[in-house]
Amino acid sequence: MKVIIADSINEKGISDLKEVAEVTVATSITPEELVEVIKEYDAIVVRSRTKVTREVIEAGSKLKVIARAGVGVDNVDVQAATEKGIMVINAPESTSITVAEHSMGLMMSLARKISIADKSVKSGQWEKSKFMGIELNNKTLGIVGMGRIGSQVVIRAKAFNMEILVYDPYISKEAGAEMGVSVVDLETLLKESDVITIHVPLTPETRHLISTREMEIMKNTAFIINCARGGIVDEDALYYALKNDIIGGAALDVFESEPPQESPLLELDNLIATPHIGASTAEAQRDAALIVANEIITVFQGGSPRNVLNMPVMDSKNFKIMKPYLDLSEKMGSFMEQATSGNIKNMDVTYCGELSEMPQQDILTRTMLQGILNPILTEPVNLVNAPSIAQNRGIIVTEGKRCESEGYKCIIKLEIKTDKDEFSLDGTYVDEPKIIKINNYWVDVKPEGTMVIAKYQDLPGTIGAIGTKLGEHEINIATMQVGRKEVGGEAIMVLKVDQSVPQSVIDEVKKMDHVEDAVALEF
Repeated sequence: MKVIIADSINEKGISDLKEVAEVTVATSITPEELVEVIKEYDAIVVRSRTKVTREVIEAGSKLKVIARAGVGVDNVDVQAATEKGIMVINAPESTSITVAEHSMGLMMSLARKISIADKSVKSGQWEKSKFMGIELNNKTLGIVGMGRIGSQVVIRAKAFNMEILVYDPYISKEAGAEMGVSVVDLETLLKESDVITIHVPLTPETRHLISTREMEIMKNTAFIINCARGGIVDEDALYYALKNDIIGGAALDVFESEPPQESPLLELDNLIATPHIGASTAEAQRDAALIVANEIITVFQGGSPRNVLNMPVMDSKNFKIMKPYLDLSEKMGSFMEQATSGNIKNMDVTYCGELSEMPQQDILTRTMLQGILNPILTEPVNLVNAPSIAQNRGIIVTEGKRCESEGYKCIIKLEIKTDKDEFSLDGTYVDEPKIIKINNYWVDVKPEGTMVIAKYQDLPGTIGAIGTKLGEHEINIATMQVGRKEVGGEAIMVLKVDQSVPQSVIDEVKKMDHVEDAVALEF
């Protein structure tokens, strides 16, 4: 077995790999050179410098593993790797402690004004009275996102005797109580927290999750810390809030544009800024190298690695059979994640028709879990770890089969029960993924682009009123479908629209006469 290491990693990782493989260290290799030599290697290890493009992947005729010694895989064409049956692995746990500690460091610096006091002393000043701080003891910490990093922050914050509130749609109150935290809604967290720290991924749902309204809810002494991703905090709103003492202070390790050139935030004394160094410790880089080296060794020895970001390796025959339904399953999972609210309690999947006889259906269930969980968690959910993550979050997953498929070759039925509602989808694949039922109402929908789903009473004028409301906000309707069981009863409307639909517009639709619920979806 041969491994090429294309970026600098810790020497211990290299030495571990040398025990089982022939290792080439080529940390200055060019893209052109990589395309030329990759055909000789079974695995490649990269950090962020090297781009593992489709061209590289297609040239890698022996390639079995692409390993990213870190968390993000923006520099890897995961889709191309999946198509070739190549595992993409990373080391998500390598940075958990490091980022949690950086968050705590920023928290301390805000509380005791360490950053600006340092500048003052170095400029020749001695302004003790100017830097009156606060204790963290008995203060309330709000954690937005309770994944690996958020959980590590909890451990450290407890040592400071802090009360801890958590906002995470996929953590139940019971699971929170076992960890010694209180699970609350976002508004409660914002109102009651003295310090707020963010540990969620950047998605369409979390972009500007903290903006003007949220900062107005916060205490005027509160601090906010973002070591997750730039864009979760609205920087224009943050500048206004800091400049006008709406909140007490902020610390950012990440920015909407990096580096944040000419940002007015950098002029403020009540903002601490660091250059995206949350994961930058010797220990984190060492651990990343050791983790990916161990994963590669596991693959070479015929085992199952833990941190696979795409699908497990299949033979070409099974992959050809399952690929259309993998696409459908991912779309159904994404649909469910956006359409449901509350903590998921149960996920029931039924495979109908010929699909009930096909191999490896569990991969489809795992793919749906990926689509549901990945957008709201900081740690990557993959086909290997999806079931355990669901179990840890109290989600009961059941699978079933049945022969009858209502005239279609195959159908996947997915039902989600949360602590707030129930939602069901039926999907099939006829040349492309299609949703054919929503909450048992027949439709014919291709899940793509921007969609609006509205549940309403089938009364004269209701459809037109919803269309008019969207028109008032310059949202153009491309197509419309309606599903109903009886005239005048409950009905479902599915609209494809040409523009993104702000939540404020959805809120207006939900308040309309005869409208029971509405949601916007992005694919």
